[in-house]
Amino acid sequence: MEIGRANFNYTFCPLAQSSNHHQPSRTFSLSSYQQPPLLSTLLHPLTLRFTSPHPHQISGFSSRVRIKMSQAGEGKDETKPAMSPYEEAMEALSSLITKRSRADKSNKGDKYELLFDYIEMLELEEPIKKMKVIHVAGTKGKGSTCVFTESILRNCGFRTGLFTSPHLIDVRERFRLDGTDICEEKFLAYFWWCFDRFKERTSDEVPMPTYFRFLALLAFKIFAAEQVDVAILEVGLGGKYDATNVVENPVVCGVSSLGYDHMEILGNTLGQIAGEKAGIFKRGVPAFTVPQPDEAMLVLEEKASELDVHLEVAAPLDANMLSGLHLGLEGEHQYINAGLAIALCSTWLQRTGHVEINYLKEMTNLPEQFVKGLATAAFQGRAQIVPDQLIESESSGDLVFYFDGAHSPESMDVCAKWFSLAIQGDYKQHNSYASNRGHNELGASHDSVEMGHHEASKKSSTQFLLFNCMSVRDPQLLLPRLMRACASHGVHFQKALFVPNVSVYYKVGTSMPTDTQVDLSWQLTLQRIWENLVHAERVAGNDVKNTDQIFEEVTDDAEKGARSCENSKVFPSLPIAINWLRDTVRKNRSGRYQVLVTGSLHLVGDVLKLVKK
Repeated sequence: MEIGRANFNYTFCPLAQSSNHHQPSRTFSLSSYQQPPLLSTLLHPLTLRFTSPHPHQISGFSSRVRIKMSQAGEGKDETKPAMSPYEEAMEALSSLITKRSRADKSNKGDKYELLFDYIEMLELEEPIKKMKVIHVAGTKGKGSTCVFTESILRNCGFRTGLFTSPHLIDVRERFRLDGTDICEEKFLAYFWWCFDRFKERTSDEVPMPTYFRFLALLAFKIFAAEQVDVAILEVGLGGKYDATNVVENPVVCGVSSLGYDHMEILGNTLGQIAGEKAGIFKRGVPAFTVPQPDEAMLVLEEKASELDVHLEVAAPLDANMLSGLHLGLEGEHQYINAGLAIALCSTWLQRTGHVEINYLKEMTNLPEQFVKGLATAAFQGRAQIVPDQLIESESSGDLVFYFDGAHSPESMDVCAKWFSLAIQGDYKQHNSYASNRGHNELGASHDSVEMGHHEASKKSSTQFLLFNCMSVRDPQLLLPRLMRACASHGVHFQKALFVPNVSVYYKVGTSMPTDTQVDLSWQLTLQRIWENLVHAERVAGNDVKNTDQIFEEVTDDAEKGARSCENSKVFPSLPIAINWLRDTVRKNRSGRYQVLVTGSLHLVGDVLKLVKK
């Protein structure tokens, strides 16, 4: 159709059939497309509404709007750069991110009770009540526990929905249906259905939901419409006031290992943190946890007693029960998470009446479905080994990245132990998912990866640390734990590389920003802490070098503004740091380089985008 000089081309993306019988619609306000002032004056506040036919009447389309306009008085057309349908959705999603500290309660959207208004707007009250939910909170391992749980129940034959956070590369990773990220077509359909409803129904008193709340509500919409048998929900932050905690009657709850993280929000003691996590407990609903520090366990038990919750400690999985296979997720700590997942699945099966799959704790072997689920579980960015694809094509095994999203003091210990063992020739489990499935995520066979590493193992090895953490975390707690734990296993980094995250914190998308004019003050702080730690270690070991100049910033034009110290570098962007690593490898073909990427799941995702291209 044509209105004046604005041409609109629109195609529709259908919603999957759901219990809600409203026809999907797409509403656009022209003002949202930054039209020229003249068009805004003529048409504002005109809103265009397009209502699509019933979902079964359309297939294979996605929403897209292109507006072509000619400014009055000019003889040439100016076309707004076209965004893909997915980019358009990411732009809308980015508008929900607030540029303020997570501990700041000034925004009305932080009022927890608003979540129930949002649920009413989306008509999700009854669907959520009927959903058979497994709800998991914790500081460490809650995501891995959810992944194990989903994989087990999927292998038991159930249709599964899994909601986790954060995503590493693509926001669709947060929504898994039957073990696979939701497809783009379905994501767009459900996204716009929810987003447009909120745009129509929110107000000054009930504003648009904030970023994570919108994603959690979107997950409920997806799982309800897709009619999953079980919804596994990972708490985003805390528990009591988390958006996922609107579920009033889950089938079973779990609390993974507790530690010090998000203290600016959850409290400064393990007891306070445990109290927030226990906020997911519901009266009479059974709950499981793992062995915890006494202070945390005491609070969990008190909260459980107040709500008549039967709280049980799940024992770590005995590796002998895996019939000779390995866990799909690497690291000794995963046996703790696997044990919790087994307890959650067993209880879910029992409470939902599925007695045909029987697991008794005194059995020495797990059911076949449980073993398969545990062995084939996959979760990016957790103890994951990925050769750099660019260098791999030139020389196999010369540049390998070791990813772990550890970001708490306790996780630093676990991460360091895993990395130290992995680089010292123990490749038999370098990617357990690969060894159980016969391939890794890059598509190379496990045998070929083994061969590449075998050849590379003949070369001298050098370790680098690629690190960043959020400013709300204390690097004085993280970096010493990491350095000392690695040193206890004989691993010393030649250099630590500090970078800002590539992903723009206030914008969602998969594209790489090119602007390198960023504030590096935080990364320079991390560098100073690291240099002090190395110096202190050398003094303790009587290996003291001349350190008079160690904090002098050296700018090397070839490195495009990298700030270099003796034991570390600060790069203005991640791509520059990756290119520096690649150049280093090319200049020294007699060595292999092993890079530990940790401190932030956001950083892990950013690096994965670059090295898996």
